[in-house]
Amino acid sequence: MGDDLGDEWWTQGDNSDVEEEAQPTEEQSDVQTTKKRKIKTKQPDKVKKKKTLQEECITTEDQTEKQNSKDSVTSKTRKKRKKRKKITDVLASTEAQPGSPDDLRKLLNNHHSTTRSVIEQDELTLHDSCFLTCNDLTHSLSSYLKEVCPKWAKVQKQHTETRSLLLLIICGSALRTIELIKQLTTFKGDAKVLKLFAKHIKVEEQMKLLSKGVAHIGVGTPGRITALLEKEGMTLQGLRLLVLDWNYRDQKHRRMIDIPEVKADLLRLLDSGIIKSCREGAFKLGLF
Repeated sequence: MGDDLGDEWWTQGDNSDVEEEAQPTEEQSDVQTTKKRKIKTKQPDKVKKKKTLQEECITTEDQTEKQNSKDSVTSKTRKKRKKRKKITDVLASTEAQPGSPDDLRKLLNNHHSTTRSVIEQDELTLHDSCFLTCNDLTHSLSSYLKEVCPKWAKVQKQHTETRSLLLLIICGSALRTIELIKQLTTFKGDAKVLKLFAKHIKVEEQMKLLSKGVAHIGVGTPGRITALLEKEGMTLQGLRLLVLDWNYRDQKHRRMIDIPEVKADLLRLLDSGIIKSCREGAFKLGLF
């Protein structure tokens, strides 16, 4: 009877099993803690990756929207550029119409409206009595001049003043000047013709030609004619006819008043005393 019957042997055996099951080993506990740590450390990395992916998606969407907007803007600008027409295209599409006194008056009114008062504008208006009959696009230069000045031979003989001209023709370029001089052969007779443009000819040379002998006809550009008047190399005292090469169009279908530089020179020439003299009846104005 070596066993102690007073001890509750069945409870002791069960408690030992429970304690063995309840208390894990140290190795197991270490593994579990490391797993938990790994899990905890992995969670923020996943969140960061999601955020970066979302940000990348947003940036790519913004970039695509910007690119689409740029493409739309460029396409609109291209369409606008295509719609714009050049002056030469507009002039080429319009039909040629003969110039009239109203056209010149409109040009002068638009020019003087920004620089002159209403009273001054009234004093600078050209009446119908200031104009010759205009070219109806059927005349050559010689036939037109014969119509507006039928007594040219008599008038030519009576002219004896130097530094002045009987007939002054204003055109847009040096090449056009030479063309018009060639067209004068059947009209001029014995009259002396001067080329009044700036290309290859100095002002001083033209002043000498005007002062040496009597010249009857001058053909040139408004810029050079204005320079001669300002330097007193030429006067308007003996002038009888002033003709503007109004209806001629160059290779780009531009008239004299469609070229900005020539238009500015023409307006300055008209303001230099021509309008005043024409209103006073010193000479007549024609649109060829």
